[in-house]
Amino acid sequence: MKKILIIEDEILILKSLEIIFKSKGFEVDTTTLGKEGLDLILKNDYELILSDLMLNDLSGFDVLEGSLKKYTRKEISNKFVLMSAYHSEQIIERAKSYNTPFISKPFQNIQKTSEEIIMLIDNES
Repeated sequence: MKKILIIEDEILILKSLEIIFKSKGFEVDTTTLGKEGLDLILKNDYELILSDLMLNDLSGFDVLEGSLKKYTRKEISNKFVLMSAYHSEQIIERAKSYNTPFISKPFQNIQKTSEEIIMLIDNES
């Protein structure tokens, strides 16, 4: 069973994504905190890590940087998908520097977005 970690501080988005991915047969861990997400990353293996950029304690970029303790930059680019309602040119450029997919919030259609994320997982397998 493929395992996903979702790091998202907006509970409605977090729970919606969790329900969708579980209904598709994925094992899903969730957290609203970047520090807890980073701890989970360092202790577990995930096929995909879906992280918001603007969290209450750390940024998604802090989570990426902390993940370098376990993964190479190439592995990070294959495992992470970043999400944010803030999509300034600077944020998009920084996300590109990690070569990670970037998804803008709010989602136009959360079901369609989750299917696109699943396709990313399947393409990396």
